[in-house]
Amino acid sequence: MSGSHRATEYPSYEPMREPVYGVPQQSYEQPYPEHEAYRQPVPQEYGQGVYQPYQQTPDGYSEAYDQPFQAYQGEPEGGYEAASVYQPVPAPETVPFEPGPVVLAAAPAAPVAGSRTAARGRRRKAKQKRHGKAVMAGTALLVAATAGWYAVGQDGAKPGIAAADGPGPEGVSKPDHPAPAPAAAQAASDRQAAAPAADRSQTRTDGSVAAIPGLGAKFTAQIPAETAQVLVASGQDKNTDKNAVTLWTRTPEGRWLAGETWQGHNGKSGWTTDHNEGDLRSPIGVFSLTDAGGRKADPGSKLPYDKDPSFVVSGTGFFGDQLAGSFDYVVAINYNRVPGNSPLDPRRPMGSKKGGGIWLHVDHDGPTHGCVSIPEDKMAQLIRALDPAAHPVVVMGDASTLAL
Repeated sequence: MSGSHRATEYPSYEPMREPVYGVPQQSYEQPYPEHEAYRQPVPQEYGQGVYQPYQQTPDGYSEAYDQPFQAYQGEPEGGYEAASVYQPVPAPETVPFEPGPVVLAAAPAAPVAGSRTAARGRRRKAKQKRHGKAVMAGTALLVAATAGWYAVGQDGAKPGIAAADGPGPEGVSKPDHPAPAPAAAQAASDRQAAAPAADRSQTRTDGSVAAIPGLGAKFTAQIPAETAQVLVASGQDKNTDKNAVTLWTRTPEGRWLAGETWQGHNGKSGWTTDHNEGDLRSPIGVFSLTDAGGRKADPGSKLPYDKDPSFVVSGTGFFGDQLAGSFDYVVAINYNRVPGNSPLDPRRPMGSKKGGGIWLHVDHDGPTHGCVSIPEDKMAQLIRALDPAAHPVVVMGDASTLAL
């Protein structure tokens, strides 16, 4: 063939009328002319049968456009001719999105079925976010830590401080002692609740005590049973020259009542259990008090009192202190002397080497050669208080020795 000579004659071309929207269209009495070209077989790879002509609906649209899009499902069983009518596949059931629990944020609203949010929810449902679990774990740890703080802090603030603090004031735990174990705490509580052991110096409402504080068994045993007045002169250290003097009086029940405590002095070098002449130490021991005297008149003594101008001394002491008036009032300490005589009696039963003339006399604001001194007004008070019927004694020495 060539040029204008063709083997097949085609009808003249007539353009298809376009539908006008909203205006009723005239229906065709005859279907669209079928041309042989449209009846060509469909290629084998796309199925069997022939092409079905285009069927136009009254409104000008194909019914195929009213159905949702469906992906190619392959050749139906029996070929395309077996499927006479297109059956739309129902849409898959939509599962609402259910977000997992979130502690610190409000849960999102459930997505509407068929929406893009629902589609995204379906795609993401299989992959759960981890931050929710992390937040829940963190919150659980925080709650546990808070509970532990209350469990420990409320008890510990016992402390015991904590104790606060081992333990500090009653009921407080310490920031570096550890709180005691329950068994130890219970044992401590039991000890506090138990009645205290009988104290030899336990004080009654009248102020009396069962035994004179600071005196051990050794010195307590040396106090005569008939003695009802004990003058205690105690120094803090064996080498100190200062002491405290207290007169104790025994009650009819055998308990002891303390009088005033006066500050005084003793030998310059302290105390000794083996006094010798010139050692400048006061003898330690329990000695009776039987005789008094002085340069001044009797202040009201119950003991024999020897007023004599020979009770005189002059000059200065070891630190420049004035000695005048030191013997205005004296009470003889029966160390290496003959009791029942004036303090001026020179006799020394143990010999002059062991010294003598150890008195209680007026303090001159300095240490002595071996005597015990207290202020002048206290000396006058002491002389008035001592009673021969009470068999007064003096217990003298350093505190550590007297506690034996």
